[in-house]
Amino acid sequence: MLERYSHWLIRWRYLVLLATLALVCLATLGFPLKFDADYRVFFDEDNPELLAFDDLKNTYTAGDDNVLLVVAPGNGRVFTRETLSALEWLTKEAWQTPYSIRVDSITNFQHSYANGDDIIVGDLIPSARALSNADLARVRRIALSEPLLRNNLISPTAHVTGINIIFQLPGLQLDREVPEVVAFVRDLQRRFLVDYPHMEVHLTGNVIFNNAFPEISKRDMGTLIPVMFLLILVTLWLLLRSLSGVFAAVLLVVLSTTVAMGLAGLMGISLTGVSNVAPIVILTVAIADAVHILTTLQLSLDGRTKHAAIVEALRLNFQPVFLTSLTTAIGFLSLNFGNSPPFHDLGNIVAMGVMAAFFLSVTLLPALMAILPAPPGATPTNMAHVMGRLGAFVVQRRRVLLWATAGIALLLMAFLPRNELNNAFLEYFDERFDFRIATDFATDNLTGPYKIHYNLDSGEPNGIHNPEFLGKVTAFADWYRTQPEVIHVDSIVDTLKRLNRNLHGDDPAWYRLPEERALAAQYLLLYEMSLPYGLDLNNQINLDKSATRLTISLGQLSDKELLALEARAKRWLSENAPPSMQVPGTGSTMMFAWLNLRNLKGLLLGALFALILISMVLMFALGSARLGLISLIPNLLPVIMAFGIWGILVGEVNLGLSGVALITIGIVVDDTVHFLSKYLRFRREQGLAPPDAVHQTFRSVGVALWVTSFVLVAGFSVLALSDFRLNADMGIMTALTVALALMTDFFLLPPLLMKLDKLDTMRS
Repeated sequence: MLERYSHWLIRWRYLVLLATLALVCLATLGFPLKFDADYRVFFDEDNPELLAFDDLKNTYTAGDDNVLLVVAPGNGRVFTRETLSALEWLTKEAWQTPYSIRVDSITNFQHSYANGDDIIVGDLIPSARALSNADLARVRRIALSEPLLRNNLISPTAHVTGINIIFQLPGLQLDREVPEVVAFVRDLQRRFLVDYPHMEVHLTGNVIFNNAFPEISKRDMGTLIPVMFLLILVTLWLLLRSLSGVFAAVLLVVLSTTVAMGLAGLMGISLTGVSNVAPIVILTVAIADAVHILTTLQLSLDGRTKHAAIVEALRLNFQPVFLTSLTTAIGFLSLNFGNSPPFHDLGNIVAMGVMAAFFLSVTLLPALMAILPAPPGATPTNMAHVMGRLGAFVVQRRRVLLWATAGIALLLMAFLPRNELNNAFLEYFDERFDFRIATDFATDNLTGPYKIHYNLDSGEPNGIHNPEFLGKVTAFADWYRTQPEVIHVDSIVDTLKRLNRNLHGDDPAWYRLPEERALAAQYLLLYEMSLPYGLDLNNQINLDKSATRLTISLGQLSDKELLALEARAKRWLSENAPPSMQVPGTGSTMMFAWLNLRNLKGLLLGALFALILISMVLMFALGSARLGLISLIPNLLPVIMAFGIWGILVGEVNLGLSGVALITIGIVVDDTVHFLSKYLRFRREQGLAPPDAVHQTFRSVGVALWVTSFVLVAGFSVLALSDFRLNADMGIMTALTVALALMTDFFLLPPLLMKLDKLDTMRS
């Protein structure tokens, strides 16, 4: 059947070539793919933290879509006439940013103070140029003593300040809205620095965070894909020494990638910072099919015509290439068991690319090789002789290699528990990236990038005026202020305390909550009526005044530290607050903190699914349940060993690494399948003894295994150059696993096969 197909394909090679190219062209209808610039894409629509955060954003007017301009005067003094004038101009211009609904700075902070029996509310700095030295000292004292400003918009030493722009993005075309905002703010930054070159302005915030994903992806694609192509070209040339072979292989991987990305576009899949590396992964994985077929083709040319060699290459490789493609696709599809859609997309795109590579390997590749000139020489390189000697060494030293490899695996396995599930989503970006530089500067000098929001409900309309409820909010805010991880706490109670002091002649002794409900209601009403447009209290109080938002600003914490802090807060609420206030913290920070934990649970289930399915496929394909189970050993050990090494060197597993086990199980099984299939052919078709079969397997498939593993290691190592840490760590770990897999396939699997075959012979 396969031989008839091969002859048919060679006969109709031009038609097959045109037909496959036409199918590829159809797939390109999915281009161009859109890039999703929203960090929310990391979460399923039914994610509980996402739903809670959406509810919070629908309750209060100001969400966390913001840009924070961190301004640092060259002389280290914010409270000078020149600096404050510059901040006035920057605050005014910030209101012109597209989709902005609120701008907060120290200049437009709504300061209140007593004037006889009246309360005056207005900008803290109405006109900086008109301030006297005494005025400068006064506003400095006010700003540094104001809880809403200190460690939020002004540093404790008054050397850095911030302007916070809040946005209400329509959300219809985030791939345009976010870049539009960022482009405007960057132009504003540029214009500001032209007039004030002695100052620094750093841009951070969630909108900048969103925009960082497409920016870092474009940067990666501009550097990583060319490097990957260069590696493929050099490797193929060193292996094949044939222009026609190199051309055919490169065309195959390019078309496989094109098909996968085109189909993704047709399916409505958008690119993200994670799925954006799919082309590199496909280029890396798909080349293996071409290498196996082309190396067998060159070896088969010895004593055969070109067409006969193509038939032989397809006969020997059709099943192994199909099996490896299927198992690799299963591994990547298992990423769908996780809880993060970008990883689903990555798995689905790569799986489509892998199967496209198989289809093209058994259609376009042989048809093209039937048209192009035959590769010169019977053997591609002298590596076949090297592999023959390596096979002889493995046969001769099989007992030592078996126990040595098993011992190394057990030793590395002991370090698995040193790995801790941990994540810090701002550390996804390299320290050289602008967003990371700005965020680190803001954390070190002004305020924290991580926020936890609480929607504290009083349980009744107008309940926020209840002194008992306000007392609980104050106690909770004060508790948070005592926690070492906390930089700033934003609460409505600080405004109420200030108003109570104002209406008692600014007597510091009255800086406390009003004792009567009616007074609290009157104070807030009086204050709200005095506030200008865009600076109301709807960012802290809901419409029926039954609830208030408490916002906690934190430094750069890991998931483990963040969840531990929130657990302490939850315990405090359960012990000290009424049921209506016993709510979990929410916000993008908490969403990412929980994501890694939930994702790992799903991926563990996916790993089990992949193992069972791959084992069943191998048992059926190899015609042996025993060999199918044996194949799990060299497929699982590399993953275990790699995580053991990671435990020694790093010890932290982030969101990117949590899917590595699934990806690598599907990839590393390729070498095992090719080795076992060739071994079985020599045992069954030629009746060779186990040592001789191992020796011949090394000679026939060893070069291809070495080259494909080298390409995989090199290709995934290229990802280590990425500025996006999830991709970089995933690349490093996958490359390490593939290298260890080659070691186990060369030094553990052959001795294991010979040992088991010997036991069978003794029993029989």
